[in-house]
Amino acid sequence: MLKNVLKYLPLLFLLTACARMGNPDGGWYDETPPRVVHSEPNDRGTNVTAKRITINFNEYIKLEDAQNKVIISPPQLEMPEVRAAGKRIIVNLRDSLKPNTTYTIDFSDAISDNNEGNPMGNYTFTFSTGDQIDTMQVAGYALDASNLEPIKGILVGLYRADSTFTDSTFHKTPLLRVSRTNGSGFFSIKGVAPGRYFVRAIQDADGDFVYGQKSETIGFTCDTIVPRTTMGIRQDTLWKDPLHIDKITQTEYLRYLPDDLTLLCFQAKLTDRYLIKTERKEPEKLGFFFSYGNDSLPVIRGLNFEADSAFVIEASEKRDTVYYWLRDTTLVNQDTLRMEATYLMTDSTGTLIAKTDTIEALAKIPYAKRLKSKEKEIEQWEKEQEKKKKRGEPYDSVRPPEFLKPRINPSGQMAPNQNVYFEFDAPLDSCNLEGVHLYSMIDSVWYRAPHLFQQVDTRRYVLKAEWRPGIEYSLEVDSMAFVNIYGLFNRPIKQGLKITPEERFSSLIVSLTHAPDSGTVYVELMDGSDKVSRREKAVDGTAEFYYVRPGKYYLRAFVDLNDNGIWDTGDYDSNQQAEEVFYFHEELECKEKWDVTRNWDLTYRPRYQQKPANITKQKPDKDRQVSNRNAQRAAEKGITYVPKDK
Repeated sequence: MLKNVLKYLPLLFLLTACARMGNPDGGWYDETPPRVVHSEPNDRGTNVTAKRITINFNEYIKLEDAQNKVIISPPQLEMPEVRAAGKRIIVNLRDSLKPNTTYTIDFSDAISDNNEGNPMGNYTFTFSTGDQIDTMQVAGYALDASNLEPIKGILVGLYRADSTFTDSTFHKTPLLRVSRTNGSGFFSIKGVAPGRYFVRAIQDADGDFVYGQKSETIGFTCDTIVPRTTMGIRQDTLWKDPLHIDKITQTEYLRYLPDDLTLLCFQAKLTDRYLIKTERKEPEKLGFFFSYGNDSLPVIRGLNFEADSAFVIEASEKRDTVYYWLRDTTLVNQDTLRMEATYLMTDSTGTLIAKTDTIEALAKIPYAKRLKSKEKEIEQWEKEQEKKKKRGEPYDSVRPPEFLKPRINPSGQMAPNQNVYFEFDAPLDSCNLEGVHLYSMIDSVWYRAPHLFQQVDTRRYVLKAEWRPGIEYSLEVDSMAFVNIYGLFNRPIKQGLKITPEERFSSLIVSLTHAPDSGTVYVELMDGSDKVSRREKAVDGTAEFYYVRPGKYYLRAFVDLNDNGIWDTGDYDSNQQAEEVFYFHEELECKEKWDVTRNWDLTYRPRYQQKPANITKQKPDKDRQVSNRNAQRAAEKGITYVPKDK
């Protein structure tokens, strides 16, 4: 008998080793997620009156980021206590329980075992204070209206579409049921009763579940939704091994609708005007920073200096930032400037009123400190000249004066559709347009080239010309053509400009279909970081991009409803959505000498599927799993590994 056992013993070892050919050092990782064994009250229990929920598991567990991941509906105005204790999760609700209401505690993927971190998966605990459980669900996506980025962590909730709902409900009444979006912007609101609902989204800053601040990001739809169900078919793939499919099965499941709602979220334009701060970083200029722009700029009255004609005023495009450049170097040298500034601000009723502040502007970098730094530079220069003299090298006995040095961009190679910009460190006192010359070389002969030199803003100028591909230009500026308010002037400037030949570029023609009937459509060429490289207006449904530099691009379009040339946000109180934005779902490659054409149906894909993953900054949440660690460990040891559920 013993002899027979010994005979078959090697075969027994071989059979038992088929699934796991050995046991790696340290043993296998635990792959089994936690499992609920009991709860008080029961999951899906009815007529519940207890405000303390205890959920027991079969092993020690941990709860990750409960404050952000655990969502309770109806929303709790008083923060509930949610904590893990050994093999239990304890939830203490501090708000009063509403009668005949289904409560859901959505833990998302916050629960995992304590040792290996095996996630339990998306787990929701449900109970009702009435005699039935509401089981409907509503799902969809919340996206940033300006760039279709998924918004992670925004609250999405419901209001009943009945006689109690008015335009002000969102401002006054907390959402009825809520969910929070994940890394894909996806939300799922559970425990919904039959009926009609409005959907709202809010980045709730103060935790009151209402839209109380214009700084809060919101999303809304004007249409009502009706939760319903239908039977769907899901395909499941069974694998023989990691490379070969065994079979594909189809399984019926109960599908909750709507499951593809899309909320395009925005932050309303902040129209309340107030002074944020004043700042004097450099001694020669004073900055006023407002929350919102206005055509009426601050009026300055000097208290320890004469303010009349003392400033050159530089305002930003939105006029929410205003710089006052001091003309007089005596005032630049003065460490502290005291003044009264009168400006418009919004009062508690939303009306613009005049307000006067007394301001003391102390330079963060005093002029004396800057002067001392300048003296050190001169001293260093003198030492260098003395060393050159001792070595018998050419040297300067007099230090050259400081000249005005404009920044010129582009400075060399440029495209035919570009222009040349001049930027100065301080405003100009005078600009001699006759001192700016442009020459083009044709057949080895220099000719004067027609051009236009214009001021863009306080410190920027532009040189426009009909730039011809492949032609070389010479930009020449006379001495003292530019003189700034501190008396600095330029030396003669001579700079060559070469226009890139046409064959070094690509062209792109985009034909649009299903564009909105109203408004102007702008098509934007985006780079790999989702920044705008070019923008063109669509004319008769076509946007044309010429002289496109070779590279990989993406397309975005927006509908300009008010013809101001920029994308505008929405406003809830005016029932105004943000201007529509679309993305082309594929990457485009433009090569030299290529003429690229694309037909773009703006509505072919839903918004949440439009933006290419390569330029989507908000990435989906990573699946929390550890079973691949066993496969990796087995591969390192040359062992065949089969998971426990196979």
